[in-house]
Amino acid sequence: MKKIIYQKFGDADVLQMADVAIPAVGETTILIKVKAVSINPLDWKIRNGEMKLMSGSKFPRGTGIDFSGIVEATGSSITQYKKGDEVFGLLDVFKGGALAEFIMAEEKDIALKPKEISFEQAAAVPVVGSAALQLFDTLVNIQTGSEVLINGASGGIGMFAIQIAKMKGAMVTAVVSDNGLEAVKAWGSDIAVNYRKEDVLKAGKLYDAVIDLSNQMPYRSAKQIMKTSSIYVHTAPGPKEIVSSFFISLFSAKKYKVLMLKPSAVYLSELKRYIEEGLTVVVSKAYSFDSFKAAYAEAPKAHIVGKAVITVND
Repeated sequence: MKKIIYQKFGDADVLQMADVAIPAVGETTILIKVKAVSINPLDWKIRNGEMKLMSGSKFPRGTGIDFSGIVEATGSSITQYKKGDEVFGLLDVFKGGALAEFIMAEEKDIALKPKEISFEQAAAVPVVGSAALQLFDTLVNIQTGSEVLINGASGGIGMFAIQIAKMKGAMVTAVVSDNGLEAVKAWGSDIAVNYRKEDVLKAGKLYDAVIDLSNQMPYRSAKQIMKTSSIYVHTAPGPKEIVSSFFISLFSAKKYKVLMLKPSAVYLSELKRYIEEGLTVVVSKAYSFDSFKAAYAEAPKAHIVGKAVITVND
């Protein structure tokens, strides 16, 4: 089978398509024929070597975390899934390896794909959807009427965070560039701010929570628009941000928290339910499997609305 791997840290040019054996099914594992794989910032942060402390430095490595596909075979102890089931899920966040014709997963890694969406849409859900759920489950306590600002809201996490925050009763201000304005309005944001024309730091409005999805609004800036007791969330922290958040939150009522994604089967089931109830999933760019280098070269700078995915087995 074909699998995308890399033998050293670097940019998209280190990626290569390799011929490897199809994984053998074990007693507790599930072989999945991959239909689509999502593109996430974590993919290139790990590939560039930015996350060595968490991901390690062992090669060769695979890339791609979340996926959709069809169950090809199951281990003898698997009772929840059978050959032919359409599923979606995610592999270990720091090991990846989903960008391949076949992958091996466990029951905890997957859920049945919602019938309401395509394989491309389903692949776009697990990482960013789980991140949005975790934001509000563990970091930001949304009350009816809570004022929430989401910076860089037109990407994958923002797509889910806006919709889920609105379902929980929040008033959402979404900060985006020109090409994201219509999308964040469609997802339910109460106010959509074009940062090229308006500076929310100077607007005089204060928020219960400021969620930075773009890595462009550091805590030192965000605290200007935070209420006395409020929360700032950094969603792509490095070691520096993790340490800073700990000490700042010890001494300030304006808390600094970081999102460290911890996927769970519960989140996948919850996302499936949200989608069945009408949550929107936007895939604005789909690449072919053979275009994997172009996909990973373009994605970090493309300002993609919603998500981009790579289709594998058409």
